[in-house]
Amino acid sequence: MARGGTKRKSKGTQGFNRKNSEEFLSKNRKKADVKVTDSGLQYLIIEEGVGERPTEESTVEVQQRITLIDGTIIADTYKEREPATFTMQEAIAGYREGLILMKKGSRYRLFIPPELAWGKRGAGNKIGANAVLIIDARLVDIMPE
Repeated sequence: MARGGTKRKSKGTQGFNRKNSEEFLSKNRKKADVKVTDSGLQYLIIEEGVGERPTEESTVEVQQRITLIDGTIIADTYKEREPATFTMQEAIAGYREGLILMKKGSRYRLFIPPELAWGKRGAGNKIGANAVLIIDARLVDIMPE
């Protein structure tokens, strides 16, 4: 019986997240300063940098705060005061797309739809199925290739 309850809860959570995600993205896209790409990525330019942009092959150093739409913090390098370094290929599709838009020194807020993030499967116990990720990212550096 517990198994059945767990399965139903999981499906309900997935549906609940999808509904909330769709509502959030629909309202957010109507805000004056929010831009939307063809893929559905939404972003807000907080500060525009002047440097180069990363490519799909770049390794980047970023300050980032990753949250869910309910405010749950997944990661926060601003608080830790230690930037994250990763290859663009390691990033989820929506994050990669957002970073490619950014010049070195830029700070953007990215609103990543589930299909450009972890989708139906979620990620671990922190990111549920069909969850929107909000990433406040500052592109600190692009490492030489």
